[in-house]
Amino acid sequence: MSAAGRRVLVGRIVGLFGVQGWLKVESWTEPRTQIFRYQPWLLSAAPGEETEVEGVKGRPQGKGLIAQLPGIDGRDAAAALVGQDIYVAREQLPPPGKDEYYWVDLEGLEVVTTENVVLGRVSHLFATGANDVVVVRDGERERLIPFVQGSYVRSVDLSGGRMVVDWDPEF
Repeated sequence: MSAAGRRVLVGRIVGLFGVQGWLKVESWTEPRTQIFRYQPWLLSAAPGEETEVEGVKGRPQGKGLIAQLPGIDGRDAAAALVGQDIYVAREQLPPPGKDEYYWVDLEGLEVVTTENVVLGRVSHLFATGANDVVVVRDGERERLIPFVQGSYVRSVDLSGGRMVVDWDPEF
C-alpha cells in the first residue's frame, strides 16, 4: 500500500498557555521542535473529524513546547483544541534510515512465517519499555510479535507488502 494519503501521529495538544490563545504541545518528533516544520497540521478530536491548520508557530517554553495557531487568539478558542491529536501527511516526513520504518508504513502488511505460513496482516504497533510490538490479526486470532529485527522480524518488503517473521504459528 502506498504512503500517499496516510497520516502520521506526531503529537497532541495538551494544555493552555497564557490568555492569548497559545497552546501547550506534546511532540513525538525527533528533535521535538521538528513538529513545527511539518505543516499543515491535521487536528483530530475524533476519528473522521479533522481540521487542517497551516501556519502554526511555536517554540520551546520551559520543559515543553508551546504553539500558536492562526485564528486562535483567545483562551476560550484555544481550550476547545486541548486533547486533539496532531497528524501530518506521511509524505511530509523524511525517508526513514536503513532498517528503520514508520509504523504507518508497516500497517496492512501481510505477515508470514519463515516457513511461509500466513499469520494475517499488521493491524498496528505499540511501544513497550523493551521493544515495539507488532499486532497481527487474521480475523480469528490476534498475535503480538516483538518488532526485533534479526530475531523475530526477518525481513520487511514495503513494496511487496510483506513482513517475514520467525514465529510459531501456534503461539
